[in-house]
Amino acid sequence: MDPLTHLCDLISQNPDLLSDKLSWLCSRCPSVPSPRLTSSQLNCLLSLARLLSLRAFPAPHFTALLNFLRNPPLTSSSFPASISPSNYLFSLLQFTTRAADLSPELTTELSSFFAASILSAIDHSPPNEVSNSFLSAVSRNCPPITVSESAKLIDRLLEELSHYDVPLPVYRGKQKEEEEESTSSPSISRSSFGSGEGGIEVVVKKEVVGFEEEKIAGLERQEIIFGVFAQVVEKIGSIKVEYAEKVREAATKQIKSLPAFLKIRKRDWREQGGQLKTRINKKISCCQAAISVQIKTLLSGETDSKSSKDVLRRTLALFLDAAESCIMSSWRKLRVCEELFSTLLSGISQITISRGGQLLRVLLIPLKPLVLTTCAQADMHGNNPGAMFEAVTKLSCEIIEFGWNKDRALVDTFLMGLAACIRERNNYDEEDGKEREKEPIPVLQLNLIRLLANLCVSVNKLEVVDMILPLFIENLEGDALSPSLLRLRLLDAVSRVASLGFEKSYRETVVLMTRSYLDKVKTVVGSADSNNLPADAVTERVETLPAGFLLVASHLTSPKLRADFRHRLLSLCSDVGLASESKTGRSGAEFLGPLLPAVAEICSDFDPSSNVEPSVLKLFRNLWFYIVLFGLAPPIQKNGSSHVHSKSVSSSLPSVGSSSSLALQAVGGPYMFSKPWSQAVQRISQGTPPLVVSSVKWLEDELELNALHNPGSRRGSGNEKAELSQKAALSAALGGRVDVAAMSSISGVKATYLLAVAFLEIIRFSSNGGMLSLISSQNKSKSAFGCVFEYLLTPNLMPAVFQCLTATVHRAFETAVAWMEERISDIGQEADEREAVLSCHACFLIKNMAQRDEHVRNIAVDLLFQLKEKFPQVLWNSSCMDLLLISVHDEIGSTHVNDPAWVATVRSLYQKTARDWITNALSFAPCTTQGLLQENLCKPNALQRTQHASDVVNLLSEIRICTGKNDWNGTRTANVPAVIDSATAASGAKKEISDNFILEVLATAVVSATVKCNHAGEIAGMRRLYNSIGGFNMGISFGLVASPQPAQLQQESFNEILLKKFVHLLQQFVGTAEKGLPIDKALFRETCSQATALLLSHMDSEAKLNLQGFAQLLRLLCWCPAYILTPDAMETGIFIWTWLVSAAPALGPLVLAELVDAWLWTIDTKRGLFASDMRYSGPDAKLRPHLIPGEPEASPEKDPVEGIIAHRLWLGFFMDRFEVVQHDSIEQLLLLTRLLQGTMKSPNHFSQHPVATGTFFTAMLLGLKFCSCQHQINLDKFKIGLQLLEDRVYRTALGWFAHAPEWYETNSKSFEQSEAQSMSIFVHHLLNDSPSDQSQKANGHEGELSNLTDTCHPVWGMMDNYALGREKRKQLLIMLCQHETDRLEVWAQPLNTKETASFRSNKITSDKWAEHVRTAFAIDPRICLALSARFPTNATIVSEVSQLVQTHITQVRTIPEALPFFVTPKAVEENSVLLHQLPHWAACSITQALEFLTPPYKGHPRVMAYVLRVLESYPPENVTFFMPQLVQALRYDDDKLVEGYLLGAARRSNIFAHILIWHLQGEEFDEGEKELGGKAGNFHTILPEVRQKIVDGFTPEARDMFDREFAFFDAVTSISGVLFPLPKEERRAGIRRELEKVTVQGDDLYLPTATNKIVRGIQLDSGIPLQSAAKVPIMITFNVVDRDGDPTDVKPQACIFKVGDDCRQDVLALQVIALLRDIFTAVGLNLYLYPYGVLPTGPGRGIIEVCPNTRSRNQMGETTDGGLYEIFQQDYGPVGSPSFETAREMFMISSAGYAVASLLLQPKDRHNGNLLFDSKGRLVHIDFGFILETSPGGNMRFESAQFKLSHEMTQLLDPSGSMKSETWNQFVSLCVKGYLAARRHMNGIITTVNLMVDSGLPCFSRGDPIGNLRKRFHPELNEREAANFMIRTCVDAYNKWTTAGYDLIQYLQQGIEK
Repeated sequence: MDPLTHLCDLISQNPDLLSDKLSWLCSRCPSVPSPRLTSSQLNCLLSLARLLSLRAFPAPHFTALLNFLRNPPLTSSSFPASISPSNYLFSLLQFTTRAADLSPELTTELSSFFAASILSAIDHSPPNEVSNSFLSAVSRNCPPITVSESAKLIDRLLEELSHYDVPLPVYRGKQKEEEEESTSSPSISRSSFGSGEGGIEVVVKKEVVGFEEEKIAGLERQEIIFGVFAQVVEKIGSIKVEYAEKVREAATKQIKSLPAFLKIRKRDWREQGGQLKTRINKKISCCQAAISVQIKTLLSGETDSKSSKDVLRRTLALFLDAAESCIMSSWRKLRVCEELFSTLLSGISQITISRGGQLLRVLLIPLKPLVLTTCAQADMHGNNPGAMFEAVTKLSCEIIEFGWNKDRALVDTFLMGLAACIRERNNYDEEDGKEREKEPIPVLQLNLIRLLANLCVSVNKLEVVDMILPLFIENLEGDALSPSLLRLRLLDAVSRVASLGFEKSYRETVVLMTRSYLDKVKTVVGSADSNNLPADAVTERVETLPAGFLLVASHLTSPKLRADFRHRLLSLCSDVGLASESKTGRSGAEFLGPLLPAVAEICSDFDPSSNVEPSVLKLFRNLWFYIVLFGLAPPIQKNGSSHVHSKSVSSSLPSVGSSSSLALQAVGGPYMFSKPWSQAVQRISQGTPPLVVSSVKWLEDELELNALHNPGSRRGSGNEKAELSQKAALSAALGGRVDVAAMSSISGVKATYLLAVAFLEIIRFSSNGGMLSLISSQNKSKSAFGCVFEYLLTPNLMPAVFQCLTATVHRAFETAVAWMEERISDIGQEADEREAVLSCHACFLIKNMAQRDEHVRNIAVDLLFQLKEKFPQVLWNSSCMDLLLISVHDEIGSTHVNDPAWVATVRSLYQKTARDWITNALSFAPCTTQGLLQENLCKPNALQRTQHASDVVNLLSEIRICTGKNDWNGTRTANVPAVIDSATAASGAKKEISDNFILEVLATAVVSATVKCNHAGEIAGMRRLYNSIGGFNMGISFGLVASPQPAQLQQESFNEILLKKFVHLLQQFVGTAEKGLPIDKALFRETCSQATALLLSHMDSEAKLNLQGFAQLLRLLCWCPAYILTPDAMETGIFIWTWLVSAAPALGPLVLAELVDAWLWTIDTKRGLFASDMRYSGPDAKLRPHLIPGEPEASPEKDPVEGIIAHRLWLGFFMDRFEVVQHDSIEQLLLLTRLLQGTMKSPNHFSQHPVATGTFFTAMLLGLKFCSCQHQINLDKFKIGLQLLEDRVYRTALGWFAHAPEWYETNSKSFEQSEAQSMSIFVHHLLNDSPSDQSQKANGHEGELSNLTDTCHPVWGMMDNYALGREKRKQLLIMLCQHETDRLEVWAQPLNTKETASFRSNKITSDKWAEHVRTAFAIDPRICLALSARFPTNATIVSEVSQLVQTHITQVRTIPEALPFFVTPKAVEENSVLLHQLPHWAACSITQALEFLTPPYKGHPRVMAYVLRVLESYPPENVTFFMPQLVQALRYDDDKLVEGYLLGAARRSNIFAHILIWHLQGEEFDEGEKELGGKAGNFHTILPEVRQKIVDGFTPEARDMFDREFAFFDAVTSISGVLFPLPKEERRAGIRRELEKVTVQGDDLYLPTATNKIVRGIQLDSGIPLQSAAKVPIMITFNVVDRDGDPTDVKPQACIFKVGDDCRQDVLALQVIALLRDIFTAVGLNLYLYPYGVLPTGPGRGIIEVCPNTRSRNQMGETTDGGLYEIFQQDYGPVGSPSFETAREMFMISSAGYAVASLLLQPKDRHNGNLLFDSKGRLVHIDFGFILETSPGGNMRFESAQFKLSHEMTQLLDPSGSMKSETWNQFVSLCVKGYLAARRHMNGIITTVNLMVDSGLPCFSRGDPIGNLRKRFHPELNEREAANFMIRTCVDAYNKWTTAGYDLIQYLQQGIEK
């Protein structure tokens, strides 16, 4: 049921939102009557009824309930055994009745049939448990019934009642009357009933027989019928007279039988035990029901008729008789009998009052005997008088209050009659005084005193008090010297009367009580044998009088009387203290202690900071003097033995002989008195003013202090021992700050007085942290430091005294700190109270920094500093910051304006403190700090009336945050880049892209404060306008609502209208973002800001109501940035979140809770930082499957970097909030725990995008900082959880290194630097903080986890030794993070040639490397394999990884990167069993698979099978790129496996087949190669065969396309042969003639060099013959369209058709360039490479794609004089113009790209004819006839530069000519980054080249091309060394003479322009 109940509550609160849940609930209810119902159906029906009772719902929702009640199930089988019918039906009808009160519609439906439902239950035969339960439920909760339906029901009820006979009492005649008369006297026992012989006993037996003949079931049935009748009367209002008479007749019979029934004693019954108890209960319950129906019928009938008055009189007499019988009955202690008595008296009261007082006189006459009879019962005189006594008291009060204005004389007579009973008893006692002591006090008198006192209190009338109190006082004064129980009761009574606050009675009573108490003390003190005093005397002194004092103190409300009572009590305490100092040396604690609770109560509303009269102040001083002297104060030293003993007052107390030890014991404990006394002293301290009696003489005259001692007391004799004891105690109380020797000038009584001051102030601070509650002040609390500082401000203090007072201040401060530290783990209201105490103290100390006294000022500064150190959260307390800023410029008080030096000192002190305060706050939580500063500027009159004070402006203008060096020392949270970015967003500024960003605090604060004020003003103005025009029902809508109805507009408030508007707008933004559409950034920010202003304005007015009503708006404000998840949206979010938590700190937990939920939602939905899908992983996703394993996927529509940066900003805000809440909010820390647990739950749900590195490790930093949060020390039960969380952080952090390191360029140097800085800070935290060790050792938990061995850890799995493993994992993480930091630092600052690396691989031993590898493999094998990728040349790592992979081969089958560690030439040679795992291995990249096709692997069948499986797993189009390598693999394809793959792929893809055929044709013999033998000959032999097999395998459609495609381009290629015989001048015309013969057959022909370009035609005039020594190459332009693009978008594309030239080497070079291009693009580098298409189509033939819109440098020189610098100015404008600088940048990025490619490929023959420039200024290299080890001139390698960088090129790249310009640095940076990116994929590039080694290409004809290529990658260098190598390479190539020399040679030989 609990879940259903909770669901009902939710539905009632949100009916529209959860309408589907309501429908579901209704559907689960029983729809039609069923003979048997299930528990589920019944529970749902009950829940529905409960829901309907909470709020009104339309008719369809209560159909199920109506159906059930219309035909209620009345059989026993209808209810399952698990449900009690009685309880269920009672609850159901209870909810139904309430629901009917809410819904008129439901009332109408129920009233139409419910009477019939009741009748069906009554008529159900035979009656059973269910039917009776239904009727019983109706008797207590009856739904509505119509008058028309009630008549039949009433008839049936009366008929039912007529079936039962009630035994009437047997008539006893005269004997009966005498017996009744005798029993009415309280002095006669009820035992006389059985004293007669035969008469009474026979009567009783007859009555017993009669009553026992009544069936119990019948009594139960009658009770139900009476109850139902009463409900019917209540529902219909009134019934017919005849009905009323009949039911009253039946009820009267039961009531009349009651006296006789109750008088029967237990022993007279024949039934006994449980049966008798059941009969008694049922009979009395039945009579109670009869009484109820009697009352209701009487009250609902006529009122004025004579017959009705007679009925009332008879009923009243009947009730009184029955009530008296209840009192006298032996069953009166039964609860049912007490309830019956209460019902009778309630009926008597109602009958009396209902008739306007007509029966008052009739009632008051018999009421007095009834009251006296009740009071005479002996069992009612205890502390709990019983229900009957309370009922009589209540009745008396009601009658007196009613009769006070009706007939005052009757009431006075009644009261005086009761009071006379006490006087009569006292008179009787006076006559027989000798016998009085022997007789006990009559119970009647004691209870009557209590009753009269209760009457005085309840009636609360002065006249009643004046009537009764004199009698009480008269009796007390007569018994003043004779303590007795009567006196105690009288004292209790007068104290209760005095507490009413009537001045005369109060004064009489208090004088009597104080005099009595002092007399009792003096009696005890003066008695030689005080231990033998009467018990009543001790009770009076110890209990009764102190309780009376406390009662008066608790109930007095008049300020005048409270002040008087306070003075009297304090005076009494002084008198008692003085009197207690007796010659016997008896301790005064037992006399003063009982008064302390009353003193505490009367001082509870006293303002100690107000001006106190000297007389009252002296009384307080005397009180504390005696409290300390008697040891009544709780101990003030916290040690192991200090605790409070709950000890009775009468126990033995310290004697005078131990007076020296008493003072020390009072300081250190243990406490020897009762706990209430200790608590009272603590409360008294809160209302005690500072004990500064005189402003001139702080310590009173020695004689006055000595007067506090009794001159004859040995304690006050002033002996040296006692004096030394007091000074020792004072020194101990001050924490040893003042030695006893330093107190030589202080007398003993002054030492006691100072000890009292110390006790007072320390206890004051220990009680509630040092807060003074000010009832009368507008400020609810004030710092108690105002009290302790009063002592220091007193002039003319002795040095020793001042020293003691200073020490008291420090002890009070320590006590306050300890109090707050003890409550550091409190939550809710307790935490708010703790923070209020902290804020109050800090504000006080800030104010007192302006004290004139330098010593006091220094104390304030020192304590404020200590407070900040202990509780850093005070830095972000808005009250403290506001006060500090106000104090900076506030005018100094007028009393000191004549002291310029002091004014300057104070101003300087405030400025320094404020600067340090704000800087410190900014260093930890810059977001929150800026929010508070902005709020401060927004507040009216916060700084100045019209403008900000110049002091504050100057102060804030000096404060700033930057990414470089800040004003604080060390690394703090504000140094974290994510926090800086978040702080920038919180400030409202935009972070500029620069190396050293500086955030100006003042400028941004003023701007943002202005924006906030504007939005707040907009809301306030609109609200005023709305209110002024009476709403929007006058036709003015302002666009806020969409044409609502006027009535609706009147009902809606302004807030509701705006709320709906903003909620709708924010929901629209969410919907737009979900659709992937762009968001209007400015509109989104403005909307969020306006909504925030609305929310905050609403919070200021009606906080409790608003929070619930605006929950949806608050949720949207928190969630919208998470939904949109872009940097701009997140910046807006951080701005408004900071605004919310700064302006309304109460919203902090709510905002954080929503943000944590939103963060976890991004995890579940895989967004931003948690986009763990491969397509979001950055470079790797874009390089699949060529260089990275995996299927290629479409790029995500939304840039993943945006989401990651948004998360980065968000994380900065969380870190900021953590710094604020970690000190003061356990609730918010637990929310952050939830966030971190969700974040760290899996190391695999993070994005692996390189941009996420800094964000990821910032999250890890937050996790480690959280685990090391020292305030978690108090959460002992969470220690293991925190340790596990830390383990998850380590596991997640290590999981980042499960992938090979990557690069990514964001084109933001500041971002890249911040990434490196984020990693550096994380490493710094790892190296300098050991959270677990610190926290465990500090709390004794170091053995809980560190000693675990052979255990399965929830994070690490099985482990041998936790502590050892933890250290290994930490060292591994540190090593990896240091390496990653260095990598990122190189990427961020590639030109920084200084070796600043924090990681030194050469400092790690081989054993340590092996340990790291084993540790990594134990955590995750992928980490181990990625380790080898980070250090590819580390032999130890490679060896250890190989061993681990081979040992645990089955664990790494899903990791393709593990292949090289067991698939080796050696393993192939040995046919290792490890190769059997290959069929189950995950697919690797294509380049990795192709490596296994090389000769070292000897075509091993298992290896080949794996390779072919990998190739077949990828689409043929993805493998086409490596077609030259696949063709070369046929050389070693002895088993025809590669051939089989090629044939299969050719059948799957026509394009693959075509490209394969062209490459096969390109490898065929030409005329001079036919005599080759061996494998080369075999290779060339099988090529035609393979080609034929492919052609034969074509389908008809594929064959048709093949024929058309090849025929078309063969025809074009053959034109070259036709042109060769023609003269040069005729060749162009000849091309046109031949082109006219060529036709494009079909619309699916494509360019062989670019398969995505479909040929639409040939430009006939485009044919150009080119120069060549052999056959004539021609260039022809085709009209093409993109295969997947617009078919009407026709573009030209020129191609060169070569005949007689081998293009295969160009293909290889361009393959490498294409791979580099893909790598650069994937990494995000802005480098340009153009791998134009080249395809060999036959031996010595090929097609070369022409680079569009380009011209060679040679051509440029032919038409223009000057170098590139001049040409660029001619083409793009003057230097500095946007077009020129854009062209320069294009040249730079292309030059850098080709510089990297040239370094690797070593292309030579780089004359200006092979350098092209496109229309944008980009450089393109062509003609790769000389690469790798070959060069022109017989490989003379004249071109010694690694790449061409001629003088004219440097003119563009380095305008300064000294390699110091920005463009040159940018160029070198690009070269370095390109080189570093290429190194990451070294193996893939080398494999691509290596597979062509046996191809016969010229580039492999000499040297060691593959080895040298590998060397140029320099895998042995780390990133910084590689970067430096590339820098040196660029410097070496800079205008190298060999470059210029080669250009000169080409100019001289070939005429190529240089």
